[in-house]
Amino acid sequence: MTRPPAITKFLALGAVFAIFLAVAVPGRKASGREDKRPAAEKPDQDLQSSDPRESPDPQKSFWERFTDLFRTPAPQQPIAYTHKKHLAVGMECANCHQFAETGPQAGIPHADFCMVCHQAIATESPEIQKMTALWKQGKDIPWVRVYGFEKEAHVRFDHAPHIRAKVECQTCHGDMTQETVARVLVKHTMGSCIECHKQEEASIDCMTCHF
Repeated sequence: MTRPPAITKFLALGAVFAIFLAVAVPGRKASGREDKRPAAEKPDQDLQSSDPRESPDPQKSFWERFTDLFRTPAPQQPIAYTHKKHLAVGMECANCHQFAETGPQAGIPHADFCMVCHQAIATESPEIQKMTALWKQGKDIPWVRVYGFEKEAHVRFDHAPHIRAKVECQTCHGDMTQETVARVLVKHTMGSCIECHKQEEASIDCMTCHF
């Protein structure tokens, strides 16, 4: 059954108004209710999920908040690690992803590595306390993978040759200086990889990436 034009127009206006509220009124939850908990009970703002649809940044413009609605949300990680804060104090990608220059996998830091600093820094943070508890139990942080290829793709990606070729981290991972919890910022497809290889005059032979 076809809807009357008036109803279709009403529904369209309602959808536009809902999007307007989501991006024009920062600090409101998706439910429309403000978080009225005391400040001490609220989670660390810098360590919250980087899903922009849940916690819009009031410093961003209307257009930036609007486009955030269509970005891929971050996976739920056991510790809400913030890339933005660590990079802002001078850390580099290779400080935590230590094997990117020498092997196929970049590597993810163990709790032992993180606790070198966090035995003394930000010890009152709920997220650091969660990590400390895992560390004291001799457990590692069960990070959730963000990037990767399906087994069916038969792709053998190797970080090391890309680093040697001077490919910048942000080419494949986006600008992490503006991100908190990691999420997919760059979609890796066969088409995008082949196009990049052509631009950089790298091999596009099937056996270069597939086995």
